[in-house]
Amino acid sequence: MAAPEIPRPARVPAGANASGDGIALGSGPVPIDAYIDFQCPFCRMFEERSGATLARLVSEDRVTLVYHPLGFLDQLSTTRYSSRASSASGCASDAGAFAPFKDALFANQPPEGGAGLSDEELVVLGQAAGIDDAAFARCVTGHAYLEWTAYVTERGLARGVSGTPTVLVAGVPVPANPDTIEAAVAAVMEAAVR
Repeated sequence: MAAPEIPRPARVPAGANASGDGIALGSGPVPIDAYIDFQCPFCRMFEERSGATLARLVSEDRVTLVYHPLGFLDQLSTTRYSSRASSASGCASDAGAFAPFKDALFANQPPEGGAGLSDEELVVLGQAAGIDDAAFARCVTGHAYLEWTAYVTERGLARGVSGTPTVLVAGVPVPANPDTIEAAVAAVMEAAVR
């Protein structure tokens, strides 16, 4: 029996992938999907260890990197911080600044169990990441992409994602560390030229 189709929200961020459930960086031939939660400490560690390698693979035009910001850890915040941060990342993508905003969110990650950053603090982080646009602030405080976040989360669950970070290279799960990711990308590229 096929899984039920998850309806795509009416509004998805600029820079979204074809299915609308993530933000695509780069246009290289090897797809990497990174399922993250901005409140997840392991995701912050993943970015600290793997972020530079992922950015290099994108800049070398070897991969298309799709970040799927999930709302998995909403229950560990009194304000649904995971979903609000994901929604704000969609606003940053509209402003062409998803990557620097993602980095700022992880660098300023609040502890689990509290309120998380306020909407106003998310706006200030966006400004620090170079977003100088009043539309960004309206988007963040209006929670414009909460419906999108729910869609991203449901699609991740339907794909079998049960924790974060989860990394897939060409659809195959790999350990979320830079060496295994780079080796998997190399193996996919090598297989493609045979």
